[in-house]
Amino acid sequence: MGSPEEAALLRLEEVFSATLARINSLVLQPLLTAAPESSGPQGKECLQFLQQLHRSCQQLWEVTEESLHSLRERLRHPDTIGLESLLLLRDADRVLQVYMEFIESYTNCVVVQAFQKSVKRRSSYWRGQQKVLQQQLWGMRSEGSMGTRLVQALRQALTHHVQQYGTLLQSLRRTTGEHHPTWELVVHATTLFENLQSFMRQALDQAVATQALWHTLSSRLRDALCNPARRLLQDSQDVPVTVTPLRAERVLLFDDVLVLLQAHSVHTFDLRLVWVDSEQDGCMVHLLTPEEEFWFCSEDPRGQVLWQWKVTQAVCQALRGKKDFPLLGIGPETSKPRICRSMAYTFLAEGRLCQATYEGEWYQGRPHGKGTLKWPDGRNHVGNFCQGLEHGFGICLVPQASEDMFNCYKCHWREGSMCGYGICEYGTDEVYKGYFQEGLRHGFGVLESTLQAPQHCKYTGHWERDQRSGYGIQEDGDRGERYIGMWQADQRHGPGVMVTQAGVCYQGTFQADKMVGPGILLSEDDSLYEGTFTRDLTLTGKGKVTFPNGFTLEGSFGSGSGTGLYTQGVLDTAALPPDPNSTCYRQLGLGAFPVESRWQGVYGPFRDFVRAGCPGDLQEALLGFHVQSSRELRKSQEYLCCERTQLDDSVGRMQDMLEELLQHRDPEALQQCLRKALSDSLHPLGKLLQTLMLTFQATYAGIGANKHLQGLAQEEVKQHAQELWAAYRGLLQAALQHKGQVLEEEEDTETRDRQVYGLVLPLMLPSFYPELFTLYLLLHEREDSRYSQGITNLSLFPDTTLLEFLDVQKQLWPFKDLTLTTDQRHSLVKDKCFLSATECLQKVITTMDPREKLEVLERTFGEIEATVCRVLGQEHKLPMDDLLPLLIYVVSRAQIQHLGAEIHLIRDMMDPIYTGGLYDFLLTALESCYEHIQKEDAHRLPSRRDSREPW
Repeated sequence: MGSPEEAALLRLEEVFSATLARINSLVLQPLLTAAPESSGPQGKECLQFLQQLHRSCQQLWEVTEESLHSLRERLRHPDTIGLESLLLLRDADRVLQVYMEFIESYTNCVVVQAFQKSVKRRSSYWRGQQKVLQQQLWGMRSEGSMGTRLVQALRQALTHHVQQYGTLLQSLRRTTGEHHPTWELVVHATTLFENLQSFMRQALDQAVATQALWHTLSSRLRDALCNPARRLLQDSQDVPVTVTPLRAERVLLFDDVLVLLQAHSVHTFDLRLVWVDSEQDGCMVHLLTPEEEFWFCSEDPRGQVLWQWKVTQAVCQALRGKKDFPLLGIGPETSKPRICRSMAYTFLAEGRLCQATYEGEWYQGRPHGKGTLKWPDGRNHVGNFCQGLEHGFGICLVPQASEDMFNCYKCHWREGSMCGYGICEYGTDEVYKGYFQEGLRHGFGVLESTLQAPQHCKYTGHWERDQRSGYGIQEDGDRGERYIGMWQADQRHGPGVMVTQAGVCYQGTFQADKMVGPGILLSEDDSLYEGTFTRDLTLTGKGKVTFPNGFTLEGSFGSGSGTGLYTQGVLDTAALPPDPNSTCYRQLGLGAFPVESRWQGVYGPFRDFVRAGCPGDLQEALLGFHVQSSRELRKSQEYLCCERTQLDDSVGRMQDMLEELLQHRDPEALQQCLRKALSDSLHPLGKLLQTLMLTFQATYAGIGANKHLQGLAQEEVKQHAQELWAAYRGLLQAALQHKGQVLEEEEDTETRDRQVYGLVLPLMLPSFYPELFTLYLLLHEREDSRYSQGITNLSLFPDTTLLEFLDVQKQLWPFKDLTLTTDQRHSLVKDKCFLSATECLQKVITTMDPREKLEVLERTFGEIEATVCRVLGQEHKLPMDDLLPLLIYVVSRAQIQHLGAEIHLIRDMMDPIYTGGLYDFLLTALESCYEHIQKEDAHRLPSRRDSREPW
């Protein structure tokens, strides 16, 4: 036999099921027939809510019948069917959801007065039904309007039933006991229906208060604010409150918005974007919204506490997007709203954000975190925000006057303006990659026209407040010119060098984009003009021309339309022909642009990064990010698609890099560590090297590949090596500071030079080698041409003939190394003598490291000496008189192309500590061989017929 509580629940469910059936037949169905769809918008609204209530009532009746069935089965078979079979226990959450849906449908009808409006359309019918309703519906009053009495009848039936549920479940929990298997189910169901009682009371009270509110408002305000799902939570007419600095005659707090009424104006604030600042002074309630900041004050402290609590409750409920269940303060849910939120909002106040819609993360009433900002005119910013301003990485699209044309800024921002590294694709088919400050291009940057642009132009250099200013390189593809020099206010201004595709070079002074004063012009054939020019490098005014043969022409120059160049002056033909090698000294730009100040815009951000302690979150803003192609830039702006390291990854990666520097400080490990860092495009040193490579190629590749710029390029590479070493030292110091340590005392110049030339330069030189070696090739083209001709002449003859011609002592001839067949003669052997030394010397072109090239030369000398010792059968040190002919022989057989360029590059780039040592001696010997071969005359060589077999 079941418990008395179960029997009481059975009777309760039977009564409630019958009550619901009578409500459906006597109230809801007649109400539905009285609300035809043709009765206007309000009638349609009433009909929809009555239909919803009818469906909810039907569902509630069905679940009541299901519960009734489970109770009957339990009481009929108490020994075989356990207490857990009761629907109220095993599926309490579903039962609760049905009740809440019914409550919501009922309160919606209350708010829109659906009962009263429907009853009014069939008033005669309802007058005739009064006696039946009073007999059949418990709680049906005899006084008041019929609509109000129906509302009360449904409310009485519902509240009485839920209250009885709570009482019986409480009794069931007491009789069950903690050790009963269904204890937890009973406790859970009891808690739910106790919470349902408080929830229902609040919902019904709010519906009545909301319905009463609409009658107190003007039709204009009612139309603006009335929403059937909206509920009034607090009214300042009930609990007075004043608002400052805004003015408000009345304050209405709904479950979704906060409303300030002043005369006929209405200020509405979405509660999801309202923050209650609990940090402020307790005498006022501080409220923050996206565009307003105001305070609530009340003379009664209790009233102020009530308002603060009500607003906080309402914000929490709005953020959850549903009614609070259980009510705040009863259940485990926190009553403190989230400070960080994600929401969309359109700004209305005048200002830069007027009519802009922000969608993303918020903090204390301000956009904060990731978000999207869109303006009606097409502007679009996607990225990070901080306290209402763009801050961090972001992509901004700015429409141009032309249709479908946008400027796309992909940059780092600080406090609302671009600051740090960024990439901008302009609608004018230009792309800028570089640094910004206060929204303007500032610092180092590259501006280049795209392939689709009608005219190709590229500027690589420094900017100041959106204008080219400082040292920079400008290439004009249409004119075939490259300008290397100083800029001011977007114009060439100061010393500069102009290089043309035709090989003509100019050095002089520019002012306001025009050449002023005298300058130097070097033509392709090494003619030198010193004087003044026009914009097109046409000679004009007084000047002097020095021709390659030494003749000079000094006088006045000019040109007329169609008449060509004319001059009046003195031609001097008595001068001696100049040394052809004197072109080596005709280097432009040296001294005009101090090498240490040329690329400060590249070094500066790196130094700032190091001074800041190498923070991973600033690495991208200060050192830049890499995008493979412009196609990457055009990808979906919503997802910020580009090859960028995530913030968390970059912070962790930076810490690992600094830790690695600390662990690799001994010489061998340091070399490997630096090699790895310089080859890593994500490492700060690798990023710095990549940018320096970009500037070098912009200056000396293509049109800039001119022999008169070799001096500029050489000193630039050495300066870069010094800066890279200083950058490493800065990173090492930052790594030590993170560990609470201090870098040892500043290194002296000698120690620094040893590290720069011995460690850094060999590692970074391959990055600059193609452009640098090309300049050496062009500079020494004439000597290399004579050398090549000499090699060609010497290569025609057999080994013995050549050794004899070079006056190599015959006892040093390595015939012991030769294996001849019976029909061979020594006089016909070719390319066999000193073969190991020849093959060793050929390896000098397989490396770009000056030290490794010198080591190849040292091994070549060792192979020559080893061969001689083998021939003589004893140890033998070669004197210079014997070494030089043998080395000339080996060089001639090695047939190394562009040996002059190789020699001069080695001498310019080798470590200064080798000066005066063995490497310097061997390099001097190789240089002597090179010069000797240039001077060889084919006519002085013995012919094949004159060569005699020595044995």
